Amino acid sequence: MNPLLAKVESVLAPVFKGLPPLPKNAKETLVKIWPALALIFGLLQLFAAWGLWHLGHTTNQLADYANQLAQAYGVQPTVHHLGLFYWIGLLTLAADGLILLAAYPGLKAKTKAGWNMLLLSALVNLAYGIFIVFDDNYGGFGKLISSLIGSAIGFYLIFQVRDFYGARKAATSGKASSSTTSSRHS
Repeated sequence: MNPLLAKVESVLAPVFKGLPPLPKNAKETLVKIWPALALIFGLLQLFAAWGLWHLGHTTNQLADYANQLAQAYGVQPTVHHLGLFYWIGLLTLAADGLILLAAYPGLKAKTKAGWNMLLLSALVNLAYGIFIVFDDNYGGFGKLISSLIGSAIGFYLIFQVRDFYGARKAATSGKASSSTTSSRHS
């Protein structure tokens, strides 16, 4: 596991442990559907990133055309290209889609690595939500608040099901090895 991700998990775990737990059947349902959600949303995010990349280039070409037309009529060009935050958002969307697709096999197998990828995806979304606050066109304080609320809900759900990933397999194998060891000593 990535040491930075482990540190983030150790900091966030106590925060979300103190919150009211979901009912057991809700946790089990979430664990069952999480692989499908990761696959679906991973694919949708990659498809959206691809479409937005094309849309961004088309928009910038139209901005160039409008500015050239304005110059031809002696008017100062005023149409701006899409900014840095658009392209950062696009890259973040693509990266998050890839992370979710990478999480799918681990979530399906209920491994800790799959859960870690969910945590990484949530962190990428949180970082983008904080970063976008500085965008003059799309960001702002309201966007930051909604991003923080969405991230808090996502982290809550992720930490509610953490025990379903990898812990039971390790505990089961640990019991088997200790019973084998104790039977050898008899």
